[in-house]
Amino acid sequence: MTEAIQRPALPDHLSIDAKSPHHLAAVFEHDIGIRFNDKERADVEEYCISERWIKVPAGKALDRKGKPLLIKLKGKVEAFYREPV
Repeated sequence: MTEAIQRPALPDHLSIDAKSPHHLAAVFEHDIGIRFNDKERADVEEYCISERWIKVPAGKALDRKGKPLLIKLKGKVEAFYREPV
């Protein structure tokens, strides 16, 4: 009953947008979390660990295609897999 779940390695740059070249569907089959400046964030749309930034929605503003406008925040970024409960 204690089988090790094989998870793909978390990439340096990941996006939730399926049209992005940085989107990896295999990673999203598992529950992932992002810690930004030592606080866990649930609203991250895209991140890059090596460049130390995340992109998050800028309030309720939308672009002309109906997607949220994103702002880039710079700081310490950590990505991790959450353990199943």
